[in-house]
Amino acid sequence: MTRPALKASLLSPRRELGQKPLWVVGPSLGTSSAVLWGQTAALLGNDCDVVAWDLPGHGVSPAAKGTFDVGELADAVVDLVDSIAPGATFHYAGVSLGGATGLQLGIKHGERLASLCILCSGAKLGTPEGWHERAATVRNQGTPVMFQGSAQRWFAPGFMEREPELSSRLLHSLRDADRFSYAFCCEALATFDVREELGSIQVPTLAVAGVEDGVAPPSFAEEVVAGIRAGGGSARAVALEGVAHLAPAEAPARVAELLQDFVGETDND
Repeated sequence: MTRPALKASLLSPRRELGQKPLWVVGPSLGTSSAVLWGQTAALLGNDCDVVAWDLPGHGVSPAAKGTFDVGELADAVVDLVDSIAPGATFHYAGVSLGGATGLQLGIKHGERLASLCILCSGAKLGTPEGWHERAATVRNQGTPVMFQGSAQRWFAPGFMEREPELSSRLLHSLRDADRFSYAFCCEALATFDVREELGSIQVPTLAVAGVEDGVAPPSFAEEVVAGIRAGGGSARAVALEGVAHLAPAEAPARVAELLQDFVGETDND
């Protein structure tokens, strides 16, 4: 396997890093973090620095050169942070595959995290067979073949009608993703299962789920919380009404408030 190279976008006002708390935010499969997190970051940006990384072959990150697993994505996120703020401790929030990467950060690199928030994610997502089938389909037909299914999974009923421009930009991010990198991401998810390792996470953790999310329903967030608490860690879950799989895009104000409050809680611990 090959540790992927990742690139990031600064979503908060440009200033010297280190003056504000650092948030590193991660994407869902098929999305650009700048689009997914843009509105939430705008609400956070006066109080913290927000750096968004993209999956291989998505957004600003180069295409993957070979296979990788979710643990290697977590290693690559730490490498990326060290390239812009060497040795910095950071708050982390990630959606779906970005959330899975966050769990691996908590397991492998917990000393680097000030807090951990996983959104619309879980300790295991889907089935290996389903992910391998999707990888083969996208390799053969390209990412546009995923449009209809992704729109159904990503958005709660009525969101596309209320937010046609944003939903279109998110789907265009899927269209523009490198098909082979997307397939490698699917294969990474096929092998991802950290249910037995959750107890090793000791960083304060918030698990956010969308009530309308069929991919990672609230029961997944509860499972993560239970696993972390079983190891003596601090974790809690929140379920958002009217939200499906892309919470920062669907409910930016609620997500920003949750993150701000969560940081306040961890700072006071």
